[in-house]
Amino acid sequence: MPSIGAHLGVPGCREDVLGLPNAERYVVVLVDGLGWHLVRGAIRDAPYLASLLGDGKPITAGVPSTTVTSLASLGTGLPPGQHGMAGYTSRVPSTGEILNALTWESDLVARSYQSKPTLFERAAEAGVAVSSVALERFEFSGLTEAGLRGPDFVGYAEERDTERRIALTVAAAQRGRRSLVYAYERELDHTGHVEGCGSSSWLRHLSRVDDMIERLRAELPDDVVLIVTGDHGMVDVPQEHQILAEDVPDLMAGVDALAGEGRFRQLYVDRDSPAAVAARWADHLGDRAWVRTREQAIEDGWFGPVDPALVERWGHVLVALQTDWAVMTRQFPRELSLVGMHGSLTPAEMTVPLFVD
Repeated sequence: MPSIGAHLGVPGCREDVLGLPNAERYVVVLVDGLGWHLVRGAIRDAPYLASLLGDGKPITAGVPSTTVTSLASLGTGLPPGQHGMAGYTSRVPSTGEILNALTWESDLVARSYQSKPTLFERAAEAGVAVSSVALERFEFSGLTEAGLRGPDFVGYAEERDTERRIALTVAAAQRGRRSLVYAYERELDHTGHVEGCGSSSWLRHLSRVDDMIERLRAELPDDVVLIVTGDHGMVDVPQEHQILAEDVPDLMAGVDALAGEGRFRQLYVDRDSPAAVAARWADHLGDRAWVRTREQAIEDGWFGPVDPALVERWGHVLVALQTDWAVMTRQFPRELSLVGMHGSLTPAEMTVPLFVD
C-alpha cells in the first residue's frame, strides 16, 4: 500500500519499493492463503495467474505468517512490530485475555487496540476514492476496524455471486479522479484448512478464483492497474506430526498461557524463566522448530522494529515449527481438525505472489 500511495500522492508515501506501474487507479485483490509456491505448483489449475508468473515476483509476509498480522500490515503499511496485531490469538497485556483477532469476541475497542492510521485512511484524506469490497459481515468486524478501516465499504451477501462481486469492484475502481480498491477473497484459505492445500477441493477452488480474477481484469478499464497477492501460504500437516502440548508435561511446565496457532505458538511465562521454558521446548522439539525468547526473536528481526508500548503482546517464548510439524492444544479444539496450516517461517508459508496486470 505505501508503494501504491507513492503513485497516488498520499502524504508520507515517498517511494515505490515494488516498481509498480504508474497509474491513478489501482485494484488490489487479496486472496487469503495464496502462497507463491502453491501457485507455482498448480499452474494447470490457474492459467490466468500462471500467465502472470513471468513478470510476477515473490514477496514476504510478516511474522507470524497469518491473516490477522498480514492484513494489518497490508492496511497500515507497517511491519507487525509497529501495528501490534501479534497473531491469530495473542494475550492482551492489560486484561490477560487471549484475544482471537479474527472473531474478536472481546470488549476491546479495535480502533484503540490498533491506533496507528491505516493507508486507507491516509489515502482518503488525500482525496483518493478508497473502497473495500468484501462480505457484508466483515464491515464492522474487529479486524476491519483495527487494520483495514478507512475505505467506503462495498459489501456483498454471497461469496459465490461472482457477477455481483466483479460489478461492485469495477464500479468502485471508477470512482473519483484517483481510486484505490481493496477486494478480499477468503474461501481458498478455508478450503485449505479443511481439506488441505494439496487436495483436489483446493485446486478446484483455486480454479474458480483464477477464473474470477481473469474476468475481473477483462471488465476493468485499461487505466486500472490490477494487483493480486496473498497474506500467507500454507502447508499440510499430517496427523502424526501434530504434537499435543498437554500430552508432553515438559512443554507446559512454566507456561501460564498458550496462544498463537499450530505452526506458531506464543508462550506467556509469568512465574518461570522464559529462557528455561525456551530451553525445554527446544530440547523436546529439536530440529522440528525454531524456538526463541521474545528478546531473541526481536533481535533476530522477526517482527521488524517493535514499538516498546506493544512488546508485551508477543509471547515470552516463540515457537515456529519447521517442515510439516505443528503443536496443537486442547484449549482450541477446533484447530485439532485442521489439515492445512500456516503461521511459521518456512518459504511455503512466508512467500506470497505479487502479480500485476
